[in-house]
Amino acid sequence: MSEVPTFVPGKTGAAADTRPTPAAVPGLLAALRLRFTPAEREVRQYLPAIRALQDVSALFYEHGWAYGTSGNYSVVLARQPLRLLITASGRDKRALRDDDFVVVDAQARPVRRGAPQPSAETWLHVVLAQQPGVGAILHTHSIWNTLLSEVHFAAGAVELAGFEMLKGLAGITTHHARVHIPIYDNTQDIPALAEQLRSQFATPGQPPQHAFLMRGHGLYTWGRDLAEARRHVEILEFLLELAARRDEWTRTRP
Repeated sequence: MSEVPTFVPGKTGAAADTRPTPAAVPGLLAALRLRFTPAEREVRQYLPAIRALQDVSALFYEHGWAYGTSGNYSVVLARQPLRLLITASGRDKRALRDDDFVVVDAQARPVRRGAPQPSAETWLHVVLAQQPGVGAILHTHSIWNTLLSEVHFAAGAVELAGFEMLKGLAGITTHHARVHIPIYDNTQDIPALAEQLRSQFATPGQPPQHAFLMRGHGLYTWGRDLAEARRHVEILEFLLELAARRDEWTRTRP
């Protein structure tokens, strides 16, 4: 595409005012858009959300909460219809690239043809994103949350109580609170697990309040936005490690 001539005040001829008229602007913008592929346009459109998720991913990697390609992260872009920006499948969480994300709809399908494959657990993100007040979902694979999900699976939940750090979770104002984190059995049938989760959210008194664990797998938590969801991960990872260390100390002390 040829460059638009520069306007030089007081000049005539080749250097005269050749700026586009208002009627020509839409066509010029369309021409500029042709300079980018659909994938590049998607990245440019959602770049702030991509950058925020990249920062979270790097933080979690540094803490050992999601090594290699483990974990997946998402933020809600729109609700009517649902649009969810989520990490693509099998991407290195130490250094996510701009094209390591995909926008999916309420059926967990990529919105853009040719987009990367979304995480295998996208259905869980979709169900959580459809709940009131949920704007971001984060899934980690730390040693401690994986260990406790195995140790406490028979009990059906991990209970956290009596710790000051509980007040970092939304809606909790006292260390006397008791938080139950349910544990679901790990499965490769993610749509079935997503329907189980949806059913529990629809049953009064049943929904997980802040998070859930998958047996031998990891932690899911969420928040009204990415900042709150990140804080929940930080608080819960601290508390789960504390609970595991306390259990070990209790078993081994004289």
